[in-house]
Amino acid sequence: MKPLLLLILVGFLTTCGEMPGRPPNIIFIMCDDLGYGDLGCYGQQTIRTPNIDQLATEGMRFTDFYAGHTVCRPSRLVLWTGRHTGHTAIASNAPYVFQPEDVTVAELLQEAGYATGGVGKWAMADAEGQGHPNDNGFDFWMGYLDQSEAHNYYPLYLWRNHEKVPLDGNVLYARDDNNRGRVARERKTYSHDVLTDEALAFIHANVSRPFLLHVHWTIPHANNEGGRVTGDGMEVPEYGQYANMDWPMPEKGFAAMVSRMDRDVGRIVALLRELALDDRTIIFFTSDNGPHEEGGHRHEFFDSNGELRGYKRDLYDGGIRVPLIVRWPGAVQAGSISHHVAAFWDYLPTACDIAGVTPPDDIDGLSFLPALLGEEQPSHDYLYWKFAGEGRDQEAVRSGQWKAVRPKTNAPIELYDVSRDVDEQNDLAAAHSEIVGKMLNYMEEANKQK
Repeated sequence: MKPLLLLILVGFLTTCGEMPGRPPNIIFIMCDDLGYGDLGCYGQQTIRTPNIDQLATEGMRFTDFYAGHTVCRPSRLVLWTGRHTGHTAIASNAPYVFQPEDVTVAELLQEAGYATGGVGKWAMADAEGQGHPNDNGFDFWMGYLDQSEAHNYYPLYLWRNHEKVPLDGNVLYARDDNNRGRVARERKTYSHDVLTDEALAFIHANVSRPFLLHVHWTIPHANNEGGRVTGDGMEVPEYGQYANMDWPMPEKGFAAMVSRMDRDVGRIVALLRELALDDRTIIFFTSDNGPHEEGGHRHEFFDSNGELRGYKRDLYDGGIRVPLIVRWPGAVQAGSISHHVAAFWDYLPTACDIAGVTPPDDIDGLSFLPALLGEEQPSHDYLYWKFAGEGRDQEAVRSGQWKAVRPKTNAPIELYDVSRDVDEQNDLAAAHSEIVGKMLNYMEEANKQK
């Protein structure tokens, strides 16, 4: 950590009545398939998200923050390791389990004395538990291990560390009375609610020491299997305030999911205040990639990608630019907006900076703690993404105002000035061949070993 930032943090902790040098708690909340335009503070007009909007009112909202990838598993791998997809083992949703040589942000903070806990979708282990969170920096984990398990909101069980915990009343499928096919029945315990309760319990249990808590909710990802069986892949216990809207059932479910998640953000903040942890805790809120078109939901229905082009599985900004809100009372200026261009691989060094930990040398990330504290912020030369596999070979580079996209294998480079053309409609490649050449060099450089 830079000396100036360390002095700021120590002074802040002393002002708050903490023992000088004790680092703040870190809570990282990441939703699944939430779009750039799905929150009120990012322009959403229909779905109500008052608690998350309040985070932005009390903290900093980023306009140009990017996920690690446009689909779930590689985006998480980038987040955990601080490396972009030019340097990770996968650049698609191909199966991957953590290897002994992989170093996660949780391991680094655990070694520094943090209590480390997580709930939700891990995606870096298999059904047998190889690549388990407990073996990769987490003292405690409650949720899904294998990615395929995480697409069911009424599973038979969740993992609490290495133990399978049955969920009361959940029977996945049974034959109907006429034995004509599978029908879902006895969906009693909603996994999201269990995960939230476990996150709150972890905070209660670690009041007296600094903690890192990752909350990886699966909302609003579709339950694709449920959609095939019931016709509604956006499973939620009730539609709540949207029940009487004249909308398709999946859209009621999507809106209700987002508002349920918003409610639980409010519960986390309320608990921090109750336990006098509010000023000692920095909260990050984001999404793993852009909005989906699954389970009967259509991203256009609520304008989930806002002004951006594309959605999940695209490397246009609608697939990878995501909300980021950071709240840290007394340190991050309330109501502030940052146009700093950053991405998931910057989270690991930022968390290390906050905790006073030296990050590994072989990462791609750059701490954005200076931006959070209103200090001069170094910038990347470029950000890079690769989607290799699933028949969707794509590349993208963001460098300052410029964004280059190769939409498929051997396709020509498209070039956009995203400072003026946020929806990437005006391809300027023909007029700026020198910039295209620079972007091609970045793409080549990004795939070299560090």
